Amino acid sequence: MDVVKIYSNIIKSNLSKPKVAQGFLHTGLYLGEKFVKLFPNKRIPQSLQYLNWICFQNIRKPLSNQENSVWVNAFAPTELLHAIDVYPLFIEAYSSFMSGFYIEDSLVDLAETRGIANTLCSFHKIFLGAGEAGILPKPKMAFTTSMVCDANINTFRYLTNKYQVPLFAIDIPSKYSQESVMYVKNQLLELKEIIEDNFSRKIELNKLREILQRENQTNLLRKEYMSYLSKRALPNALVYEMYMMFTSHVFMGTEETLRFYSLLLNDIKKAPPKTGPSLFFIQLLPFYEPNFKRLLDYSSDYHILGCDLNYDYLEPIDLEDPYEGLAQKLIKNIYNGSFANRIESISKIIETIKPDGAIQFCHWGCKQSIGGINLLKDALEQKGIPFLVVDGDIVDKRNNQEGQINTRLEAFLEMLEKI
Repeated sequence: MDVVKIYSNIIKSNLSKPKVAQGFLHTGLYLGEKFVKLFPNKRIPQSLQYLNWICFQNIRKPLSNQENSVWVNAFAPTELLHAIDVYPLFIEAYSSFMSGFYIEDSLVDLAETRGIANTLCSFHKIFLGAGEAGILPKPKMAFTTSMVCDANINTFRYLTNKYQVPLFAIDIPSKYSQESVMYVKNQLLELKEIIEDNFSRKIELNKLREILQRENQTNLLRKEYMSYLSKRALPNALVYEMYMMFTSHVFMGTEETLRFYSLLLNDIKKAPPKTGPSLFFIQLLPFYEPNFKRLLDYSSDYHILGCDLNYDYLEPIDLEDPYEGLAQKLIKNIYNGSFANRIESISKIIETIKPDGAIQFCHWGCKQSIGGINLLKDALEQKGIPFLVVDGDIVDKRNNQEGQINTRLEAFLEMLEKI
């Protein structure tokens, strides 16, 4: 008996009653948070057990405290929110959890029946569907960035209009210069004032510096962790690498994130040597796709080294002028600007972690997933890294051709074993 699917059917049957469905979702997240803390997954090390718990906590808090919450995207400068203890809800994580509740199909279908194009990224369609269903609690405000995903601003604009909440969109130039840094810095200062007005709290400069100092300490731990990936292997699963999006992005600078990476570094130092081929993912990991889960989760034969999205910015942030430092972070992100910058950054990551193969799972509706594949393929081939490209959907499980994926993935893994 699959308790989660039974629970999901209850939620689906109540989508026409938003408050009831919302109550079941919040209860499910609360119980999930308690369960993973009281009964941690013994197949994974302490660090990933802790990660599992704080991710449930960080998705539940903004949903349960809507007056102290803000909608954001994964690349939003949420350090400003942590400085005043406001909870960010980022849409990619919300949609992932809705897929975990097995209600993503109903939310996608609802969004499409309301006129949303079926070619839109399913992460966005799930979030939009939740808004149309009325199961998203109303936040105090929302802010997003123009970088990486061209759907962000339109999705946020649509839902903030529907919910009648303030929206601030940060325009990120594609090229780095002192002028572009000042342009983004001025926007961040304007955003600061809007946040302060909406929450009637001041973002103190020393508190923001404290957040960024923790972020810098965290990045040092992340770099040291990466240095062990070429030699040692942690018991892992695709979902936990995706959970790291919480710590590598929206919850950067928090005490929980610093503790997680400290635990992670300690765990990998004690981990056994790698015994089989290791895999590096480009952008996202197909953590719900059955073939990938069957062959890679908790495997001693193949090792998951994570994805470039979790290492998109590792440089220290200037503490003297935090707003200028945050502006530099946004513009210099490897996902911003020319694809050549991203290839160069991926190449540096590969030189450090030394994977045996790389996989690009081209997510449905994501132009970032498919736009530079040939350029990336050529760059990886020059480094002697076998590269597999698979089309599918990270969160809408109906869009995956399981038979084709199984054939291609098994053949790729067999090839790696023979190298």
